[in-house]
Amino acid sequence: MKKLLLVLFSLGSQLFAAPPNIVMVFIDDMGWGDFSCFGNTEAKTPHVDRMAAEGIRFTQFYVNSPICSPSRCALTTGQYPQRWKITSYLNNRADNARRGVANWLNLKAPSFARILHDHGFATGHFGKWHLGGQRDVDDAPPITAYGFDESLTNFEGMGPKLLPLTLKPGDKEPGKIWGDAERLGQPVTWMLRSKITGGFIDAAIPFIDKATAAKKPFFINLWPDDVHAPHWPPVEKWSEGKRGMYLAVLEEMDRQFGKLFDHIRNTPELLDNTLVLICSDNGPEVGMGSAGPFRGSKTTLYEGGTRSPLVVWGPGVIDAGKAGTQNDTSVFAAFDLAPSLLSIAKIDHQDVAFDGENIAPALLGKEDVSRKAPLFWRRPPDRKRWPANSPETLPDLSMREGNWKFLCEYDGTQPKLYDMTYDKSEVTNLAEKNPEVVARLTKAVLAWNESMPQDKGPKLGDELPQGKAKATK
Repeated sequence: MKKLLLVLFSLGSQLFAAPPNIVMVFIDDMGWGDFSCFGNTEAKTPHVDRMAAEGIRFTQFYVNSPICSPSRCALTTGQYPQRWKITSYLNNRADNARRGVANWLNLKAPSFARILHDHGFATGHFGKWHLGGQRDVDDAPPITAYGFDESLTNFEGMGPKLLPLTLKPGDKEPGKIWGDAERLGQPVTWMLRSKITGGFIDAAIPFIDKATAAKKPFFINLWPDDVHAPHWPPVEKWSEGKRGMYLAVLEEMDRQFGKLFDHIRNTPELLDNTLVLICSDNGPEVGMGSAGPFRGSKTTLYEGGTRSPLVVWGPGVIDAGKAGTQNDTSVFAAFDLAPSLLSIAKIDHQDVAFDGENIAPALLGKEDVSRKAPLFWRRPPDRKRWPANSPETLPDLSMREGNWKFLCEYDGTQPKLYDMTYDKSEVTNLAEKNPEVVARLTKAVLAWNESMPQDKGPKLGDELPQGKAKATK
């Protein structure tokens, strides 16, 4: 009888335990191999490395697009970004129309933050948005319309913002960029570009403390501008070359992360009931970040464009025995995080048709599960060649099913098939040796693409956007 009471007490405690706080750190344009805990030997990221040493590293985590806006859309909605016609970076109205891209994320789309908010979470967005409200798109919904109590963003979102001051060695006064974004939201604070990650953190911490004092669980996005080009490290850390500047910004970003991570770690109310997830929105720019052993970079459907490093930290939430471990088995993507985290928060979401799947046991270190359905990708419509002077045209579609990675054109031609068990660098094309596999995967990826709203990728072909040869979005 005594044992039964103890079991019932334990089950009751789990049932009524407060849901964990959630912090989603989504870094801009960082490669899979850029954290030192993922193999970088050229720069040190000690604050993220410590989170990894106390948490779990995932090596087969993907984002749902190799470019920023659709990647952010998938994370926000738990669905393929193609469903909402966000398939490349959101730009001005004319360029969005030319590429068949929406001007902003439709308010009818599911929002992970809105679901949490409706279930009692305090919700805040601090950092880049890029899902509407940029250039001449000045009538997009404010970020708070997507379920956030508070927001602070940069020049690519509607609402209060931090805008960058630039300073390089020899400058007597800082300069301003993106000044026209002041009309997209007030109040505006100008601060050195090299400090803006810290600026978002300085806004996030009081929000966290307010929610904690009110005994409310919280969810925050921390989506820094870093490490996106152009790079403006502190003057004293100025370096030579694109890679050197990139690494200087990477290390400074990590240093600024330390304030947030230490605040959570050193606050008793937060330490044992907060889950922190850290990853990148897509692969690195060529010549800047590192994709580690993977082929490709930002904008490509090769692994280097869509694989992201993921660190999950939560001493009181994840299995204690998994602290400091690396999960090389679980295959899942950013849109799987919404249903998984809602499950961890014990929130029913059966009325939302997520494309993502619940892989919560993997995040918690309880079981190395993977998503069951294949993963599919479509290239950004304006990225048939990238960089602009590249002699290589890029595949239009790709998918991951089990250990197979498959890429092809919109019509299924030029198949490329790789076995991820032995060839994670996508070197040896096995398509000719596996015609039955190619036929099956071609049918699957073409059917998926046909089921999604179309952009103008097929019509653009090899055409390069006018005036976009130096674009970095």
